[in-house]
Amino acid sequence: MPTADLVLAGAKVRTLDPDRPYATSVAVRDGLIAAVGDETDVRDWCGPGTEVVQLDGAHLVPGLVDAHSHPVWGLDLATGTDLSGVTDLAGLRAALADAARTDGWVTGFGLDHNAFEGRPVDRELIEDVLDGAPAFLRLYDGHSALATGPALTAAGVHGPRDFAQRSEVVCDASGRPTGHLVEHAAMALVAEVAPRPSYAARRARLVELLSAMAATGLTGAHVMDAGDPELIGSVAQETVLPVRLRFAPWCMPGADRTALDELVAVQGRGGRHWRTGGVKFFMDGTVEGGTAWLEHADCHGQGTDAFWPDPEAYAAAVRRLHAAHVRTATHAIGDAAVRHVLDVVEALGPGGRGAHRIEHIETVPDELLPRFARLGVAASMQPPHTAYTRADGTDEWSRRLGAGRAGRAWRLRDLRDAGAVVALGSDWPIAHYDARAVLATARTPRGAASARAGLTGLQALEGCTSHAALAAGESDTAGRIAPGLRADLTALGLDPVTAPPDELTEAPVRLTVTGGHVVYRGT
Repeated sequence: MPTADLVLAGAKVRTLDPDRPYATSVAVRDGLIAAVGDETDVRDWCGPGTEVVQLDGAHLVPGLVDAHSHPVWGLDLATGTDLSGVTDLAGLRAALADAARTDGWVTGFGLDHNAFEGRPVDRELIEDVLDGAPAFLRLYDGHSALATGPALTAAGVHGPRDFAQRSEVVCDASGRPTGHLVEHAAMALVAEVAPRPSYAARRARLVELLSAMAATGLTGAHVMDAGDPELIGSVAQETVLPVRLRFAPWCMPGADRTALDELVAVQGRGGRHWRTGGVKFFMDGTVEGGTAWLEHADCHGQGTDAFWPDPEAYAAAVRRLHAAHVRTATHAIGDAAVRHVLDVVEALGPGGRGAHRIEHIETVPDELLPRFARLGVAASMQPPHTAYTRADGTDEWSRRLGAGRAGRAWRLRDLRDAGAVVALGSDWPIAHYDARAVLATARTPRGAASARAGLTGLQALEGCTSHAALAAGESDTAGRIAPGLRADLTALGLDPVTAPPDELTEAPVRLTVTGGHVVYRGT
């Protein structure tokens, strides 16, 4: 019989395979799982070239997957000074006064809306500490930024602009741009003239980032953008990508038949450990930015518009892609956005079941919960986002929504109890990529979601394994430890199902295996 490339022995294996839920050993050959059982079951797979790893009681589970991440696009977002630790305006001003400059610019990322302490986002709050330097600061949500006057001038922005999608150059009553740029098209005006890391720097950072992700136990990520195929392809040819990447390029408002045909044409393209599979839409923006599509305006009188100015055009695009057997993922945070996506999928008929998913789902009413399971729409959610809110409702997210809608925050458990597929992710760089934190926070949501029950330990693990596979249409090849499935495996020093959440965040990662390759070894 053939021999294995890799045998993992002496483990406590939780397979998530109902035919054999537990085991102690796994054999791997040609990137696939060859055998699962005890040591006698894998003994005959060992040969002279087999690497045998004794896991000494470590807990082996299917490879952990981040179901929503931006590891390539995020390299540009996470550029400059890290502002994620800033909590108030004084701290922001101090950080900017000491910030390094690149080509004369100050760039930053990860800035929390709450740092403005309820004030409108305005460049006047920071310009005096920058000595005239242009600055471009991305807020943590990835959907808004703050640019100073010199940065706006460099981009030729002197007043409001019209866009094909819901975006805004925010201006005051006199028409002066405040520097607050809301949504992608508005931010792109300044991003295109701001300093950007070189190709070599981005390449080095990508390899470093993916290796760091693997060190937390991650073996895969659903990438919710097109990434950079040239960059990814180059790296994948020279080395083994430690994290398997599945890309879903964006479809934006205004996409015509040619654009949709191009999205269809790129499906399946890729290389070792990366491929394009699916298309990403935006139905709305963010609560904090006032661009979440809500059934009733937020407490600032905003949030009543969809990201697609013509929501029916979104529906037509989904129908065309669905007819071409292309899976879709739609960013929908507000209740009106979620309802519209569900309506569109329902109109596809029975063939739409299991082929589409919704990302984020931060606030939804009771009547929408059972529709996810009934329509076979996967809920892709990011538990670490709850940390940007506060249990007392004093954060920007909660204040904008009001107590009633904030009380429906991140209904992870309610969706699972309603029978939905719930896949879990981080949305890096919006939140940290550490897979252990995703698992732990799913069990103990924070802030506005802390009053409701989180997922069980098993449900959380499924969210990063078997349910992530279901959301990607990969349940026949991934998400469990069973013969014939991909050899993506994670070994932890603690049981991710039974360990207390606060201990799980620090659980030692003993081994990460992607496609049969050992991509991380713990000490």
